[in-house]
Amino acid sequence: MLTKVAVALVVIAFAFLIGMYYLPLLQQNERMRSDILRLQTQLQIEETKSRDLQAQIDALRNDPGAIERMAREKLGYARPGETIIHFVPATNSPTEQ
Repeated sequence: MLTKVAVALVVIAFAFLIGMYYLPLLQQNERMRSDILRLQTQLQIEETKSRDLQAQIDALRNDPGAIERMAREKLGYARPGETIIHFVPATNSPTEQ
């Protein structure tokens, strides 16, 4: 009976040592998996940005209207005889009454 208990304790101690050995590896594996997930999400965001920029490049290369829109929006250009009206964004400060 005592021998069975001793063998069981040795097996439990051995299993505990193996668990202690592999615990850092399991934690590292979990960190790496979370890093992979974060990087995959970031990659998807960057690929979406890349597609949007490529679409803008294609529009500017092939669509004269896109060039005109950009010149009007970014540079404030207008055709002769046009009047440009700029709206000032509203401030969120409370007014006194």
